[in-house]
Amino acid sequence: MVRLILLLSLLTYTLFAGEERYPVENCPAYNNLKHTKNTDNLSLDTQRAYPIQRKHKGQYLILIKGENPAQRWVDERCFDGQEEKPADTFFKSDKQTEVKSKDNILALTWHNAYCERYRQRKECQRSLLALGKERYSERHFVLHGLWPQPKSHTYCDVDRELVQLDRIGQWQHLPCLVIDEEVEARLEKVMPGYAVDLHKHEWIKHGTCYGTDATGYFGDAVSFTEQLNSSRVGNFFRDQRGNRVTIEQVRSIFDRTFGRGAGQRVELKCEKGMITELWLHLGSGSDDLGTLLQRGKKTRSRCLGGIVDRAGFQR
Repeated sequence: MVRLILLLSLLTYTLFAGEERYPVENCPAYNNLKHTKNTDNLSLDTQRAYPIQRKHKGQYLILIKGENPAQRWVDERCFDGQEEKPADTFFKSDKQTEVKSKDNILALTWHNAYCERYRQRKECQRSLLALGKERYSERHFVLHGLWPQPKSHTYCDVDRELVQLDRIGQWQHLPCLVIDEEVEARLEKVMPGYAVDLHKHEWIKHGTCYGTDATGYFGDAVSFTEQLNSSRVGNFFRDQRGNRVTIEQVRSIFDRTFGRGAGQRVELKCEKGMITELWLHLGSGSDDLGTLLQRGKKTRSRCLGGIVDRAGFQR
């Protein structure tokens, strides 16, 4: 039996081991496609050839003999010799400051509900020093993204390699963005996902189609989020924590806050009985959230109501 297992192992290795190549960089070698684990912190040795087993979404699956696991994922550039490009060469959009997108969705997340579902995520963790203190994200909507419409309008003039990295969730490997310091500080406050590079993903996928540079894009997104949170709508949701609210109630408070008809531009997103997000359909030509709602497209909401979740893990 032992001899049979050894024979099968040798056969498997023979079938999968392909062309051997020398890397051009000392890249880290990850256990998984998303690059979230690297057992023993392995890096490639440029003086050693590695069997290439397959290529997938801008990465190579290689074999490192004697390691456990022996199969590792590395970036394509580690073998192909593609130089790291400065951030401003990846996007033509950085220089396109002509006309802003005319139709957009502002996606705002109720962070308490998000963390009920994803308790282990970095943006949901609390330090011992923060115990007993209410965080901004526990009593306000937080920014998910500002999405030019239609839905297919994404990745405008973005380098193909970056699109691949973004689609497989390797946001930490996306280029750092040049954002005004004041805007970036406000962004970090209203977007807990900043801690896991959500802002890089949002810029790559959506911001490049907005018609401004990164400062303009995030400046607008942050301003709209702040306007919502400081309004009667924000107060309504803070007061309703722990209660169930309906789409009719939500649309009514939007109408009273931002003018008649504003509520018809609002969608609720729900999961497991909780309200998880607000999607606001906005028009263009103003910096005022109420005006943009009046100019937005009317929409339907599949979610008709849900619990406004409190902070902490309760469900």
